[in-house]
Amino acid sequence: MSRKTVIAANWKMNMTPSETASFLDSFLTTFPEPNAVEIVLAPPFVSLPKAAELMAGQSAVGLSAQNMSHETSGAFTGEINAAMLKEVGCRYVILGHSERRSLYGEDDAVINKKVHAALAATLVPILCIGESLQERDGGQLESVLSQQLEGSLAGVDAVQMPGIIIAYEPVWAIGTGRTASPEQAQETQCYVRSVLERLFGGEVAASVRIQYGGSVKPGNAAELISQPDIDGFLVGGASLDPASFAEIVKAGA
Repeated sequence: MSRKTVIAANWKMNMTPSETASFLDSFLTTFPEPNAVEIVLAPPFVSLPKAAELMAGQSAVGLSAQNMSHETSGAFTGEINAAMLKEVGCRYVILGHSERRSLYGEDDAVINKKVHAALAATLVPILCIGESLQERDGGQLESVLSQQLEGSLAGVDAVQMPGIIIAYEPVWAIGTGRTASPEQAQETQCYVRSVLERLFGGEVAASVRIQYGGSVKPGNAAELISQPDIDGFLVGGASLDPASFAEIVKAGA
């Protein structure tokens, strides 16, 4: 089954509104029209309106948030809900990133609520899963990923799964300069797809796009994307420079 490559930039706590404008000024001239790659940008919350303003009228690049609350409204100081993201122009939302899990204590149950809230608002969840170095070295990779997928996707119907993107991010390779070899990445992505097949059936598993995230850069993007079960990237540091991110996107085309 043919799956369209999707490459997302996760800017984390970087890029002010003015810096976002500078980035888009350069990047949108490189990709003025839709192409073979689905491109997604995830600025910080405060930069979303500026990004939406500058991206208006084009369809080559989609807008994503980096997180959201599962609540719809109320006394939840500092939180952002799905309706707010939709109104500002978001089509996607990153959920379950390893930094949210490790720094803010988000577990699979919380992430599951967010997945359902995103789907209810017709946002595309980019659901992150991944193992630590200790878990990998301890032979727990498969059990950790299986548990994260089962917990985060509990109650999701098979018909909803093509509207979800899975991002496998080996935690030990995020921002460390270490990268899983293309063969290691493919082996794990293949395992993730096998879990999806067990949960939702072969046809659904074959349709779901699975990104790789973890120190992706222009120098390794082409080799990684050549693997049959890598359907794109969730890019961190290398996405902060428009030329660097453009090279990664071109590698996926």
